[in-house]
Formats: sequence, structure tokens, C-alpha cells
Amino acid sequence: MNNQNTSQGQRVIVANTEGGVGMAAAAQVLMAGGRGLDAIEAGIRPVELDPTVRSVGVGGWPNLLGEVELDALIMDGRSLKSGAVGALQGFLHPISVARQVMEQLPHVFLVGEGAARFAAEIGAEAGENRTDESRQQWAEWLARYVPADLIAAWPNVPLAPWARLTADPERAGGTTTFLVRDANADIAAGTSTCGWAMKYPGRLGDSPVIGAGGYADNRYGAAACTGHGELSIRAGTARSVVLYMKMGMTVQEACHEAADDLRRLVREFPAALTIHAIDASGAAYVVAIGKEPGTGWYWYWAEGMPSAEKRDAVEMQW
Repeated sequence: MNNQNTSQGQRVIVANTEGGVGMAAAAQVLMAGGRGLDAIEAGIRPVELDPTVRSVGVGGWPNLLGEVELDALIMDGRSLKSGAVGALQGFLHPISVARQVMEQLPHVFLVGEGAARFAAEIGAEAGENRTDESRQQWAEWLARYVPADLIAAWPNVPLAPWARLTADPERAGGTTTFLVRDANADIAAGTSTCGWAMKYPGRLGDSPVIGAGGYADNRYGAAACTGHGELSIRAGTARSVVLYMKMGMTVQEACHEAADDLRRLVREFPAALTIHAIDASGAAYVVAIGKEPGTGWYWYWAEGMPSAEKRDAVEMQW
């Protein structure tokens, strides 16, 4: 199917591969006249609870300590207000905590213990994100790569060498991203992730970083990224896409220009990144860089469609 949609003024949702489980809930909010921010939250929450989505929430990849640390952001394209949390433990819906950071605090970004404290204050749903499967895979990873004497002392050993070992293109990055245009022509962006598998504790990728993992501006459009977040942090990719549209580029041209920026980065490890974008009218474009051929696709829904459909991303190599 065509990658780009050129219809004007519609309610639109674009989500990455992992977002499929939340598309119906997000569309329902929009068709009931709800705000884009509400659709973002409604769409991402089911993904956060789905243990088969290994890159987000419950069942997500643990860090080197066997802990699941969650990151999320949400951004309102009308006001440019945003909220984000990083390295959040013990709560099931980081997207909702990020939303309340935006709504209740004078801050934009909370991390670690502070994020967990705030989540408890607002009555966010607490819960265990580790599953038997994720615990087992963490233990199997240690047994496969770490000598027995170090496992006996784990985690009271230097972790940096093992973090470098986890630079695996199959598991290094993962996020769910939603971009929404509502009936009021307001645009919003949201992300949620557990991040890099077996990451160094406290690692933040691009997902909670406004301007890297996601950005929204009603005047021009929105963008969000999945994959190796270190790359989109270094290039400011989500904000760049929106700025290129501000400069007069189409959403397609803006994504390609941002891809060229990414190619300028020195890459120490194999990497892949996918840029999801919509313009102010809701026209969508998605480009996947460095992925295995045939694996780049996303979810698309616009009003009038009975359900979301899979669409192929434009695939590029480094």
C-alpha cells in the first residue's frame, strides 16, 4: 500500500509496529470526539500491558540488574506542553504518569526515584513489569555471557563491559510510538518503552527525550522515533523533522533530510532507526533506516476506515 496519505483535515493515527494492540482504543477516542492527547494515552496503555510486546511495559526487557525501567513522553502540539518520565520502576503505565507530569507539575521530565514518588502521589497503578519469561531470559543471558565467578558476585562487578556486549541490533532498541491528529486539528505525540535489552541501569534512550524520541507542533506536524535511541538523541531527530517541515519541506522530504542527518553520525555498533511522521494535515510518512529488508512497517488509521491497516515504511540502508 502507499506509504503516504495526502487526505486533508482528517482524524489520523500513526503507530509503530508494536502499537497495533492499542489502535482500536485510540480510534474510539477520536471518533467519540476526544482529544488527541486522550487518544495517545488510550492507545499506548494496552501496549504497556501486553507481555508479548517485549520492548514496552509488562514483560519488557530488563536491564543488567534484572530490573525493568520504563520511559515515556507525551506532547501537546497546540500548546507545546510536554511531560516525560525515565527509569520508572514499579508502575504499569508510564505514559499516564508522563501525562500527569505535563498536567500537574511545573517540570517536564522526572526520572528514577522522583518519577516513582510522583507516580505514587497521583495514585498511578503500581505493578510488576517483570514476568517469568523475562526473568528467565535475563538469567539465561547471564549464564551465556558472564563467567561463573562474576555471576556469583553480580551485580557488584563493573557493568560497563557487559553493557557494550548488549549492543545487539536485534534487541538494542524498542518503543511504541503514537502520532495523532484529532477533530480540532490538534496534533499530539506519545512514546513508551522499556528501552535497550540488558541495558546499563539508568540508561535513557530517546523515547522520553522531547525533540529526540518525539515532538509535536500543530503548525507543522509531529514525529517520533523507534530503534537505537542514542542516534536520535545525538541528531535531535524528532524535532528536526518538524523543523524541516517548518522550513517548507513536505513530510516525505523532512524525513529524508533527517535520515541524511543520521547518516552523518559515527556508528560504533550495528543500528537501525525508524522515523514516523505526520504533517499538519495528517499526511503520514515513515522511513526505516538500517532494518532488515521487509521488516519496516507501521499502523495507519484515518476516519472512515473500519480498522487500522498495516502500511509499508520506506526502507533505507546506511
